[in-house]
Amino acid sequence: MASRPKLNITPLEANASLRTLAYDALKKAITEMDIYGQLEDIRLDERQLSQELGVSRTPIREALTLLEQEGFVRAVPRRGIFLVRKSKKEIIEMIIVWAALESMAARLAATHATDSQIKSLRKLFQEFVNEPPSEHMNEYSEANIKFHQTIIRLGGSKLIEDMIENLFIHIRAIRTVSLRQDNRAARSIAEHMQIIDALEAHDADLAERLVRDHTLGLANHVAKHGVFAE
Repeated sequence: MASRPKLNITPLEANASLRTLAYDALKKAITEMDIYGQLEDIRLDERQLSQELGVSRTPIREALTLLEQEGFVRAVPRRGIFLVRKSKKEIIEMIIVWAALESMAARLAATHATDSQIKSLRKLFQEFVNEPPSEHMNEYSEANIKFHQTIIRLGGSKLIEDMIENLFIHIRAIRTVSLRQDNRAARSIAEHMQIIDALEAHDADLAERLVRDHTLGLANHVAKHGVFAE
C-alpha cells in the first residue's frame, strides 16, 4: 500500500501578513506534493496546519479560501478541505495548453537566450549520462521539472510565465507519476537532449516543434496509462 503524501510545511515568520505567508507556504507545499500518486482523496486538516505553521487557524482558513478560489482545494460540507485533482480529460487539456505555451517559450529562448543560459539546461542532466534515470528517479524527476521551468524562464515572456503558473501544480505531479511508467524516463532524457541541441543551434522552428511534440507525448501517455478519474 502506497504511503500517504504529506505536506512539507515550514513554520511561518510573523514579518508580513499571516494570511499571505500561510497562502504562500501552503501553495508551495501543494506544488511539491505527489498529488496523483494515490487514488484516495487528500484531506487538509486546519488544526494540524495551524500547528505546523505556528499560527492560529484564522490565517489558515483565509489562505485556504484563497486557494479554493484559485481551484487548488475544495471545501466539502461536513467532510473538510480536500486537494483538487483533475480528471483525465482535464489533465490532457491542461497538457495541451502547456505544450502551446512552453513551445512558444522555446522558440523565444532559441532566439534570445545566450549560449551560457542554454548550457545550464545540459548541466541539469550531467549526473544521468553514465547511469540511467531509472536508478535515480527522485533526482531525475526534479531535474525534469527544472528543465521545463528553465525553458519557460529563458523564453523571457513574463506573460507566459504568469499564464503557466497555475497549471504547474498539476503538470509537475503528472510528470512525476508518468516518469515511472512505461520506461518514459529513458525516452524523456533522449528527447531533452534533442531539445537542448536545437536550442544551442538557435534553431527556433526545431526547438518549438520538439518541445511541443515532447509535451504532447505526455498527453498521449496520460491518455493511455494515466490512473486518473475519468
